[in-house]
Amino acid sequence: MTNLPLELQQKHSVLITILNEMGSMLIGYSGGVDSTFLLKSAHDLLGDNVLAVTADSATLTGDELDEAGEVASAIGAAHLAVKTDEFESEDFIANPPERCYYCKKERFSALKDIQAARGFKWVAEGSNADDDNDWRPGTKAVRELGVRSPLKEAGLTKPDIRELSRALGLSTWDKPSAACLASRIPYGERITEDKLNQVAEGERYLKELGFRQLRVRHHGDLAKIEVPADDMQEVIRRADEITTRIKQLGFYFVALDLAGFKSGSMNKVLNK
Repeated sequence: MTNLPLELQQKHSVLITILNEMGSMLIGYSGGVDSTFLLKSAHDLLGDNVLAVTADSATLTGDELDEAGEVASAIGAAHLAVKTDEFESEDFIANPPERCYYCKKERFSALKDIQAARGFKWVAEGSNADDDNDWRPGTKAVRELGVRSPLKEAGLTKPDIRELSRALGLSTWDKPSAACLASRIPYGERITEDKLNQVAEGERYLKELGFRQLRVRHHGDLAKIEVPADDMQEVIRRADEITTRIKQLGFYFVALDLAGFKSGSMNKVLNK
């Protein structure tokens, strides 16, 4: 780590201090950039005093769950997948702007139960210092339940975490940002498993074509595809085959968002 910028080394040192002070923890683990870096850092320091737990639900694809398990195994960390069912909550299904709060409250409550049963000192999660710049109602649930966010506490941003992950040799260092499938459905539109499956299958198909950073937004009969500006020409070139496949999933119309990919783009309507 000595070849990294001094400021980043200092932030990393703060993180190490925080993790050592925590002593043992159960980590809410998605297999993404942030939670993987947190798991690696904590496991390197604390070994078997760390357990990664992934919520296995309809909002996470099977591919993502498998990848999370594979990465945790490569790190050498213990990994547990726990079934959760957000569809038992009408607050989640109704899809209000606070949807993430209700989801996180259920998930981290389940993790708190596991923590108590297994004797870990803390439950931790992978939010970073950049997450305060977007609408993150799940943060309220994290605070209410006393869940720790070590990366945020250390002041680490997403670029910081990618750089540190690369230095540690983690395969996730350049992994595209992800979000739960429910984030593809506009606020106020009820969430169903069929809608989540349509989104998951559409995104899986586009990834198979070679696109890495993308979203398929569910607007009823319309599927809206978001990719970075550099990928738009390729989507247009393959428009016929893409349109045919996406329509087979149950959509009647397929559109390309000319504004390009933007994580959290559904939150723009909250400014109204």
